[in-house]
Amino acid sequence: MNNKSASQWVWALLALALALAAPFLLPHNMAQLIDLMVFILIALGWDMLGGQMGYNSFGNILFFGVGMYLVASTQVIMGGYSLAEYNSAKGGNLESFTLTSSTFVISLLVGLLLAAILNFVIGLIVGKQLLQTRGHYFAVATLGLGVAAGEFAGTIDALGGGSGMNFVQPPAGVHLASLLYYLGLGVVVIFFLFLVWLHRTRFGFVMNAIRDNEDKAEAMGLPTARVKAISWAVAAVFTAIAGGLYGAGKNFIDPTEVAFSLPTIGVWMLLMPLIGGKGTLWGPIIGAVIFQLLKELFWTYLFGWQRVALGLLIVIIVVFFPDGVMGGLKYLRARVGRSGATDGARS
Repeated sequence: MNNKSASQWVWALLALALALAAPFLLPHNMAQLIDLMVFILIALGWDMLGGQMGYNSFGNILFFGVGMYLVASTQVIMGGYSLAEYNSAKGGNLESFTLTSSTFVISLLVGLLLAAILNFVIGLIVGKQLLQTRGHYFAVATLGLGVAAGEFAGTIDALGGGSGMNFVQPPAGVHLASLLYYLGLGVVVIFFLFLVWLHRTRFGFVMNAIRDNEDKAEAMGLPTARVKAISWAVAAVFTAIAGGLYGAGKNFIDPTEVAFSLPTIGVWMLLMPLIGGKGTLWGPIIGAVIFQLLKELFWTYLFGWQRVALGLLIVIIVVFFPDGVMGGLKYLRARVGRSGATDGARS
């Protein structure tokens, strides 16, 4: 292991230690901490296509919303209730739908597992079709996918229709915020370690070859179509889990404003890798942290103008910092290295 790799693992362990201690250091900010884990997951998931392969997708919101609905529905069904009966009780009788502590936790875990499996399959099927297009054609196609998913979910009465759906309330013995946070942190660690391994494999090299020159990669006989579909399916797994955690934390699903919200989550998952530096391992994580801090500041001190501030942030990043934080750090290291080499030559 070289010095660069060793230093990266040291930073990773320090970040993990800080994340483990965060609920004790910031006990009154659990909602924000849960959101941060969700944001890291969706940023890493988006970067698998947008950063590693150069396919800018708005369609990841599909997996986010499907995962959210599936987790909520699994908890209702495993509690022994009918979805239609449950969603017809939004008028004030939801208190009668209660689960034991063990059933609540098990149904949440089963829902997350089912969301991961189903969305992997959806990612393969959708990816096989849409990833035949490229550039702005692919971006527009995935944008339409997200819009259609939200509208379609709003027509399903068993899922609450346009009125949305509530998550099952946790029983008194379950500390939901801590449960969701540490589940999210565990999935983030798994995803991060998976990406560390993936980037060093032939599969990872093919992903980058697609980004650099897909036509040349195909001419060399590389399995570009298969790699693209599998990559999107893997991203769908973790995006779906993030959706389930996010919905459980918010306790309510609106088909177009929460589950399949393109103006918010759909844009944020693209923005975070841009802030940190897309196509890098740490960029989406750093971008998620910075974005969460800025979002809280905007929503606290610029309420009413928060979306204007967020729009200006997007413009500033795209125009002045196209390579994000990681690109800026790389540039500074190169400048320092050249400066040191010049000074050494003069001496």
